[in-house]
Amino acid sequence: MPTLVKIPYADIRGYTPLELLFLHRRKARVLVEAATRTFGEPSRAASALLAPFADHASRRWLEKASNPYLAEISGIAAALGIPGVYVLNLCFEWGCTGGVWHGDDGPLLRRVLDWPFPLLGENIVVAHQKGPAGDFFNVTWPGLSGVLQASAPGRFAAAINQAPMRRRGAGLVGDWALGRIAVKRTFALPPSHLLRHVFETVKDFATAKDMLCHVPVAVPAIFILSGIHSAEGCVIERTENAFAVRGSRDGPVCATNHFESHLNHAGHGWRARPIDSPGRLASAYRLGLAEDFSWFVPPIANINTRLVMVASAAKGMLAVMGTTGERPVTETFDLPTGG
Repeated sequence: MPTLVKIPYADIRGYTPLELLFLHRRKARVLVEAATRTFGEPSRAASALLAPFADHASRRWLEKASNPYLAEISGIAAALGIPGVYVLNLCFEWGCTGGVWHGDDGPLLRRVLDWPFPLLGENIVVAHQKGPAGDFFNVTWPGLSGVLQASAPGRFAAAINQAPMRRRGAGLVGDWALGRIAVKRTFALPPSHLLRHVFETVKDFATAKDMLCHVPVAVPAIFILSGIHSAEGCVIERTENAFAVRGSRDGPVCATNHFESHLNHAGHGWRARPIDSPGRLASAYRLGLAEDFSWFVPPIANINTRLVMVASAAKGMLAVMGTTGERPVTETFDLPTGG
């Protein structure tokens, strides 16, 4: 059996993700190089040519949008000295399964992140961060400025799923290209930057829910949010300026990578993201309440899975495991109860 690596814990309270980069520079280089290899594959030469142009375009968009984290991302890019950092921080190519379940001690958030980049599972870091509203634990990677999944004990836990692709009548490739062109016309926050802002500045579930519903975002997204009381759990389906909320009052509420609300009928409709988004959702609704990872089985576990997380903001519990597909590649990280 391969040796399982340990997920590092980094206390960067009072600092920024730039300091996380300095602590784990090698992990950041692995992540950025994996991201840049997605451009022009299978040709590495094409990747080397295209990555700087994509990086420049990403930086220009952040500048035009007056993004609040631009200086931080620029510092990360300068410290690494390789192209790909700006692209990485605007990359929305993840698919996920997640939801909120009613536990005996409050809502339980489960999250499975699927992303085809290699070596993500082995390079996870749990960063202990702090904002004006209090502490939170960001399950992240060095070099990444936004928040994809995190837990703030005593406040809430949350994660982002990739939304389905908007149909524009141009076929799969054409719809994808038109979607990217549309992003250039908006100066709203990327969803991962909005979620970071929420964790840094919001003290309670209700306010977090309100912000995730109403603040414009650069691209559609699906937010999963759990609080500390039994009724505090929801899935927020977002387009750039509209939202739909599915609550967990009468049972679990789950999400994968398609819309379940009225938003699914907006415009020309939407394409669910792979792999088997409806099948993963059906499996999620059948899960019990185990706080370990015994529930992590196909189809929720699949070839693209890189991270599994369980969080209870009510208990201050956080468990994280890195994977490559269905296979664990890290030891389980367990935050001592109470943070």
